[in-house]
Amino acid sequence: MAEARLAAGVWVSAYLTRLGLANIPAYVIAHGDDTAGAIMVKCARLDGTAQLYAREWDMDRDERPWTLTADLPEAQIDQAIRRQRGFDPDLWVIEIESRDGRTLLDEAGLG
Repeated sequence: MAEARLAAGVWVSAYLTRLGLANIPAYVIAHGDDTAGAIMVKCARLDGTAQLYAREWDMDRDERPWTLTADLPEAQIDQAIRRQRGFDPDLWVIEIESRDGRTLLDEAGLG
């Protein structure tokens, strides 16, 4: 059965709440379209490196899994985000600060 599409702004708000409850600092660094904006999550590991996650449609499984798209020095992740925002001004970007790389994206209900 197809998953109902949740408005991006609602998903971001719920995600930030869950991160806060887990004591994981997170910030919206780019506010996208409230209803249909794509979302990227940057996880800064506070050692000069970061991971970048994106949500992509999987048409075969009718899902939107989170995909680790890059694990690089933080400056390169920031450049990739700037490039993507240049193509997609509706893009949301959330930055998490987590030394161990914990994002909660693999938890049920965040897919």
